[in-house]
Amino acid sequence: MFRDVSPLIANNPPGLHYGVAVTDLDADERFEFVVAGFGGPNRVLRWAGGQLRDSAPPDLADISRQAVGLAAGDIDGDGREELYILNTDTFSGAKQAADRLFDPQPDGRWEDLFSRPENRATRNLSAGRSVAAIDRRGVGRYGFFVASHGRPMRLYELAPDRSLADLAPSLGLSRTAGGRGVLTLPILSEHPDIFCVNEQGPNFLFRNRGDGTFTECAGECSLTDHEEHGRGVAAFDAGETGELSLCWGNWDGLHRVMTRRENGPWKNHATPGLAFPSAVRTVIAADFDNDGHDELFFHNVGEANRLFRVSPSLTMLDPGDALDSDGFGTGAAICDIDGDGILELLVSRGERGAQPLGLYKSRSAEGNGWLRVRPLTRFGAPARGSVVRAEANGRVRVKGVCGGSGYLCQMEPVAHFGFGPGGRAERVQVVWPDGAAVVLLNPGTNRTITVPYPRG
Repeated sequence: MFRDVSPLIANNPPGLHYGVAVTDLDADERFEFVVAGFGGPNRVLRWAGGQLRDSAPPDLADISRQAVGLAAGDIDGDGREELYILNTDTFSGAKQAADRLFDPQPDGRWEDLFSRPENRATRNLSAGRSVAAIDRRGVGRYGFFVASHGRPMRLYELAPDRSLADLAPSLGLSRTAGGRGVLTLPILSEHPDIFCVNEQGPNFLFRNRGDGTFTECAGECSLTDHEEHGRGVAAFDAGETGELSLCWGNWDGLHRVMTRRENGPWKNHATPGLAFPSAVRTVIAADFDNDGHDELFFHNVGEANRLFRVSPSLTMLDPGDALDSDGFGTGAAICDIDGDGILELLVSRGERGAQPLGLYKSRSAEGNGWLRVRPLTRFGAPARGSVVRAEANGRVRVKGVCGGSGYLCQMEPVAHFGFGPGGRAERVQVVWPDGAAVVLLNPGTNRTITVPYPRG
């Protein structure tokens, strides 16, 4: 499937790399990969001159801390995304170095909101793994949900006085677990839910009641998986119902592929080959070859990565160069970083020793039709948590616009569809976190469509 295009990374020294997020930091309508550095600089990889070049300003490079998880979201409604960096200097429980929440300033600087005097009491001093952005009320302003490890989960939002507040206790989200992966999408309800994949205890599914409050219902949905140790999680298009399904990896345990039964619990459809245990970290769902069917990529630590095509059945594929059997995988993210309609896969490594980043691209995507849909909030920022459905050749495809997934990571805020040779969408529907929706007829092919929030 994949060919190694890592030489496109202009400066790629070995390092202890962890989570990867995709956002537009400089507001030029082009995305960057942001890579967490553990005891080294965070990196901002921008496509320029035919290569990925590190352009991290000193504030964001932040070489003094040990970053693991990343997520972007517009917390203040100014149309630009803030960047949450989760630092972890211990395995579980209390930690020494607080997280960062970087806010872009008009003069080009980045201010850490946690460093303001009024926010020092709410700093996160709990070890954690993943962080995700969520617009729980559908107002276009995001909060950041932190999967703590050994301490209560957190949800940071801006209070009316512009200070940061942890709303997890008041919303019933402050449960304690071995938090690992987090997914924020309309999984069960019609609004963004929160799915937490945990270790040494059950998973959590917080269903959005529609007003920004939540009910925990993993047990009744058969999603607790309490005997396993979760890591990465992704939502994907199973190719049948037009609804999102779930896949998550369990550390040296059985991996899961869950589809929702109508008005009932979810059912595991993982084949023996997919379920077979591995030292998994990140799980990514995407149509890498633009053939009209999602693939599931399992990024492992110290053993070969795995790749499966979802439809018409869960079929194991040859990852090609992305097999990477000697890679100490930590995180990964996808983005069409060079704008050619084919997704790039950036993998970070460094779990057991310093390693360079890896960049991969499908060998077989050329000639297949594609469409990319980029919904915006009412303020003009990426509308993470939206759901996009594309009708093509009598079939409904579905994609969620990522608020956080994989493991420690966040994908590009775009719904990317492949259609195979000569394929195209006849109808596209975009649904925002508040339920507002628009329909686009005959949107064309081989293009990116930016969809503003509907007015009136």
